[in-house]
Amino acid sequence: MNEFLKHLNRIEFVVTMACTGRCIHCSEGDHDNCTEHIDTEIAVESVRKICLHHPIASVMTFGGEPLLYPDTVSPIQRTAAELGVGRRQVITNGFFAGEPARIEEVARCLAESGVNDLLLSADAFHQETIPLEPVLCFAECAVNAGIPVRLNPAWLVSPEDGNPYNVRTREILSAFEVLGIPVGAGNVVFPSGNALKYLRAYFEDPVTESSPYDEDPEDVCTISFGANGDVLNGNVYQTDILEIMRSYRPD
Repeated sequence: MNEFLKHLNRIEFVVTMACTGRCIHCSEGDHDNCTEHIDTEIAVESVRKICLHHPIASVMTFGGEPLLYPDTVSPIQRTAAELGVGRRQVITNGFFAGEPARIEEVARCLAESGVNDLLLSADAFHQETIPLEPVLCFAECAVNAGIPVRLNPAWLVSPEDGNPYNVRTREILSAFEVLGIPVGAGNVVFPSGNALKYLRAYFEDPVTESSPYDEDPEDVCTISFGANGDVLNGNVYQTDILEIMRSYRPD
């Protein structure tokens, strides 16, 4: 076992960087011309191989908007369920289709694949460019399919702050109350990407780019696959995942 991966217990896939939103708080910046998505077969095989050697407790699929490619998300999560991974997560903005029949079909597929923690991003930032009606439709379909759903809002400054974005977020969250969906902790917007560009006035000076999700490269707990196959210091399209993990060294 690689000493730098001895505490590895989580796998994440950025399924695609393509997105249906154009959020001013997005840490990744603009998503223009993003069409790439992770190869399904390679992703599934990577989950199998990693789980053979590490006690993986969680597999997450997100983006971009991962449900633009539900035929990739579902096999990844189904494989995780088959291997006994306890937490099978999807983060989505809920807007990947407009037709109710298609929305219901995708929700049903997610349920059948074993997704047991669906984080639905709904807040002032997402709803600036994403219509609420199809998101509510998806939320209802997911609940009816038996998927545990929680709202995952982005807060500006803090959840308690009274800025206009947070006020609007609370209004949007109230639309989901009829479905009985709980509001999770969500996250606080941090200065990176579009947030650094459009929301700089809300960050304390001096403003520097940062992320609360950066890992210690000498004690990697989460192995994260990019939509282009990048992972650790290699690329899974070019090198087997176990070889990448075996040879990994911090930069």
